Amino acid sequence: MGIIIGLVVTLGCLLGGFVAMGGHLSVLVQPFEYVIILGSSIGTFLVANPMKVVKDTGKGISEAFKNASPTQRDYLDVLGILHQLMREMRSKSRSEVEAHVDSPSESEIFQAFPKVLKNTAMTNFICDYCRLIIIGNARPHEIESLMEEEIETISRDTLKPKHALQDMADGLPALGIVAAVLGVIKAMGALDQSPEVLGHLIGAALVGTFAGIFFSYGVIGPLATKVKVVREKRVRMYVIIKQTLIAYMNGAMPQVALEYGRKTISAYDRPTIDQVENETIGGGSTAQAG
Repeated sequence: MGIIIGLVVTLGCLLGGFVAMGGHLSVLVQPFEYVIILGSSIGTFLVANPMKVVKDTGKGISEAFKNASPTQRDYLDVLGILHQLMREMRSKSRSEVEAHVDSPSESEIFQAFPKVLKNTAMTNFICDYCRLIIIGNARPHEIESLMEEEIETISRDTLKPKHALQDMADGLPALGIVAAVLGVIKAMGALDQSPEVLGHLIGAALVGTFAGIFFSYGVIGPLATKVKVVREKRVRMYVIIKQTLIAYMNGAMPQVALEYGRKTISAYDRPTIDQVENETIGGGSTAQAG
């Protein structure tokens, strides 16, 4: 919703100001200029990126429009499932805990938090490191280093759509100039026409420069930034998991270990200690209701 409101404000001010200074909107209606600019931009985007990144960019744009950042409910779900797993690791045998991490889809703990279970990548991340913990041979600093390396890899992969869109935005002004040059070439072929006709052709050519710059800095660039913001918040979930499990490995009680994870959540979305306690005491019942 924020993206749509922003675009409406941008276009309203831009076009409204143009009309207020005496401009005619009909001059900006140059469909072939837009075809040249946007078509070439999309073509270079397809050339520069593998199909996986192209598809992920579409997904990232969808997430940006929906503002699909983690909510406080999502953070509580992650903390809740970690609390349940740490309690199991603390009080149950290795074989009993392995049953949860080897088949999370059949685990009562994971089933109590369906939103976490639906996120396959995050579920695998939790299970992989819980498995390493129950094996018992790994040292906390080694696990922490491995986690940081994996989170860095996840971050690079999830931000590829942002970089692809930013590269697209960076190239749009130059493509706008290309469209303008083509328009000038067309105008040069009509030098024998009346000044009115020639002026219209030159104005149409300049629309290409305007469109390239506007789409770059007014649409694609901000959209790339929004994708980055949403994706970085989603990656933050892995940092919460890391801090919680490392605290547990260093000897913290499950409830105390949760506090290490809770403190890494942005103050805008961070649940209170009481909320976390109610969630963990409820054993996931709140998650099911949500």
